[in-house]
Amino acid sequence: MSTAKPFIVPKRLIWDAWKQVKANGGSGGVDDVSISEYEEDLESNLYKLWNRMSSGSYMPPAVKAVPIPKKSGGTRVLGVPTVADRVAQTAVKLVLEPVLDPLFHPDSYGYRPGKSAHDAVETTRKRCWKYDWVVEFDIRGLFDNIDHQLLMRAVRKHCDKRWVLLYIERWLTAPLREADGDLYERTRGTPQGGVVSPLLANLFLHYAFDVWVSRVMPLVPFCRYADDGLLHCKSLRQAKFVLKWVAARFRECGLEIHPDKTKIVYCQDVNRTGSYENVRFEFLGFEFRPRKTVDKYGRRYVNFSPAVSRSSLKAMHRRMRSWHIQLKNGKSLADLSHMFNPVLRGWMTYYGKFYASAMYPIWRALNLWLTKWIMRKWKRFARHKRRARHHLGRLARANQRLFVHWEKGIIPAV
Repeated sequence: MSTAKPFIVPKRLIWDAWKQVKANGGSGGVDDVSISEYEEDLESNLYKLWNRMSSGSYMPPAVKAVPIPKKSGGTRVLGVPTVADRVAQTAVKLVLEPVLDPLFHPDSYGYRPGKSAHDAVETTRKRCWKYDWVVEFDIRGLFDNIDHQLLMRAVRKHCDKRWVLLYIERWLTAPLREADGDLYERTRGTPQGGVVSPLLANLFLHYAFDVWVSRVMPLVPFCRYADDGLLHCKSLRQAKFVLKWVAARFRECGLEIHPDKTKIVYCQDVNRTGSYENVRFEFLGFEFRPRKTVDKYGRRYVNFSPAVSRSSLKAMHRRMRSWHIQLKNGKSLADLSHMFNPVLRGWMTYYGKFYASAMYPIWRALNLWLTKWIMRKWKRFARHKRRARHHLGRLARANQRLFVHWEKGIIPAV
């Protein structure tokens, strides 16, 4: 009796996939098995997974529905796979991504190796200086509404590995398990939270949008980051025409643009002084709008440029308030730095990339929380906010490397 497997799935591929899953971290799925628990019997677990994938008997378990809050309010549901299923999905991604990514349009930036949100924002900034109008769109529930037949047609066009196709089809239809234990079958979409889902979504939109725009409207540059996109136009008339056609195209592909997050924007600046209703838009946590700028000669003018958005600032303020820094009077300054500075550095790195001064409200608020921490920690400052602020300034100058904004010189005056 032959013991040959119907599919050739290299053991090394499963091992490499495991290393990526472990490095990325994350919680357990419906089986509540964590990464550390999975690792306790790693050799046996990986062998079982490889054996089932090679034999074609691997059946993905249900994905765990985890609601997370959105910046704009409400929640979105992530579908969290089990650790073993993340390894399996990563293995498929390692095979599929090198084939698909070179095909993708250079102005598709989301979830792609070697591309970042900053790249998308920089490209958009330059194009807003060149084009007067922007069509901003957002696809409503992209990951929930992808047509399985259209997606698999695109996958088969570029991949002939039967085991890859088999497991992608099974992942697309794996049920979603709610917190109450109820299972929901899925006939559309790919779970947001799955390892392979962003790659599949990019492939779907490559044909649904990127290739289509390049063919039908070759003179209209676009920038897309997953389900958020922008198209740059020369005139208001052209922008209205483009929006109409794009909406129709998405309907044709089973998708819908979000009416509240889709609009036409005028890129107002020193040379474009017309009066229109919309002169700002938000993209990837940055707000593009007319801003006062100083050139290298010290001359002031109005430029259409990005900076951290108001919604991003509100989200950061909420996060800081949840830390209750002022109540941690049992902690040292170094302790607070260890607890919070990694997050602050991430904010500085991301949101401070463009028009960094727009982040000052965050750093001033943080200094205020630290001042209140001093007032509770030392009795001599309990009722003397000004003295506490001056003391914080002295501490900051002596320990500038503890907090990222102190390194930049944003320190209370002594």
